[in-house]
Amino acid sequence: MECVILIGIQASGKSTFCQERFAATHIRINLDMLKTRRREACFLKTCLETRQRFVVDNTNPTVADRARYIEPAKAAGFRVIGYYFRSTLDEALSRNAQREGKACIPAAGVRATQERLQEPGLDEGFDELFEVAAAGGGFVVNPIRDAGTIHP
Repeated sequence: MECVILIGIQASGKSTFCQERFAATHIRINLDMLKTRRREACFLKTCLETRQRFVVDNTNPTVADRARYIEPAKAAGFRVIGYYFRSTLDEALSRNAQREGKACIPAAGVRATQERLQEPGLDEGFDELFEVAAAGGGFVVNPIRDAGTIHP
């Protein structure tokens, strides 16, 4: 049983990473699709009750945002794994500008998420925590073994 939590500002690569790594094995919980916290809570509850692997593909910028998933997942006996997408605001805004329609987030929204972003730490309850960076059309993933310390 595994709960995966993606963390990072909009257009940092979370959804692409999710599709590449977890589409075949995990249920995707995402507010863009579900639209309300109530629906999201129902999906989360179902995954926990049925012991279904899931991935939370939201920005999850604060410790409190992440606790919404970590606490119930740990209580249900799930391993909790976090992936932190470190991206500069300029990189994210550049990628975001290439999006079309509703997928393109207003720049002010991306900036607001960046301002609220708190780097994740193992002390939040993660069993494993990784930093992810977009590179050459793919992703480089490195473990975070100590709060705030990246180890290649």
